[in-house]
Amino acid sequence: MTIWILPEYVEDVLPAEARRVETLRRRLLDLFEVHGYQLVMPPMIEYLESLLTGTGHDLDLRTFKLVDQLSGRLVGLRADITPQVARIDAHLLDSAGITRLAYCGTVLHAQPAGMSHTREVLQIGAEIYGHAGVESDIEIQGLMLDALAAAGVQGVHLDLGHVGLFRAIRERGAFAPELESQLFQALQGKDAPTLRSLTRGLDAMTRNALLALTDLFGGFEVIDEARRRFAAYPEVEPCLAQLEAIAKALQHRVGALLVDLGELRGYHYHSGVVFSAYAAGSANAVVRGGRYDEVGKAFGRARPATGFSLDLRELAALAPASDERVPVRAPHVPADASLAAEIARLRSAGEIVIVDLPGNDAQAAGARTLARIDGHWKIMAAAAPAVTNSD
Repeated sequence: MTIWILPEYVEDVLPAEARRVETLRRRLLDLFEVHGYQLVMPPMIEYLESLLTGTGHDLDLRTFKLVDQLSGRLVGLRADITPQVARIDAHLLDSAGITRLAYCGTVLHAQPAGMSHTREVLQIGAEIYGHAGVESDIEIQGLMLDALAAAGVQGVHLDLGHVGLFRAIRERGAFAPELESQLFQALQGKDAPTLRSLTRGLDAMTRNALLALTDLFGGFEVIDEARRRFAAYPEVEPCLAQLEAIAKALQHRVGALLVDLGELRGYHYHSGVVFSAYAAGSANAVVRGGRYDEVGKAFGRARPATGFSLDLRELAALAPASDERVPVRAPHVPADASLAAEIARLRSAGEIVIVDLPGNDAQAAGARTLARIDGHWKIMAAAAPAVTNSD
């Protein structure tokens, strides 16, 4: 067995990609900061019961688990940072007002999300705590679009949904948890035949409402159609009004906007509006987010919350290629104070300056050089390659 082979769906990040990812990380964290989002850095491991509080079954399956040798208790390697940030807001910051938080760090998945996904995700995100109104949903989704624009991603396709409709049907229908799970799976897969089979024993109002969710997707007209078809469920009107307000506020900022009332991603975790953003060149959502008011409640302090997260490596792969910075090669002359001063000046200006070590005769193709000309250190452009005649 070759000892340096990495586990499946885990890979090294080499210099070119690492530079793109790190440049993007700094750009997005700076963007979040000027919008008032404070950076937090939760730990990689936590006691399992804290790490999975209020997150549902899906996150449990994605979490690596091990025994802490100091306490003997079970700990988990985080698979999502959002529950940790909710814990920080609930127990450490203890603010009575609105709190805006941002984060960036590695999360590990016991199982990959798909055949093309890594199990080591560099997750970055932003969240608002303490505001239950649609205004914070609009702000967080607007910040998400700002982040994609900062990465150079254009023509974003925004999908909006709301888990409140399915919850309203569940409360009225009072069906068993096992059936609820089966209905959830059928709706997620837009599997109308299976849904018809599962709902045969339900009352007509509940059955019709569930079947309606399978085809309520499209543009603005879906919201008005939902109002008509859910007339017997007045409790869903606030859900539809929230979607309408968000769609009106953001429609001019996206290439396309889809309302999908059968979208139940994160149903056991989210409590209201859910959203996904797609970009050209990617079959999967680039960003996912939504409202999760009940996570704070699980930590003993009910706080409305909304936010989003994305994988920086996936986003960097979609971002337009940037011009490669050409380094400047400087001679190795330790006793020359003027050379040291010029190198320091160039580096402070953002230039990459590499000092040639003794015995290094290799010259990088296209590299610029720092040379003394008329008593002053100057950058000399790379010499054009010599043209030879093969005849």
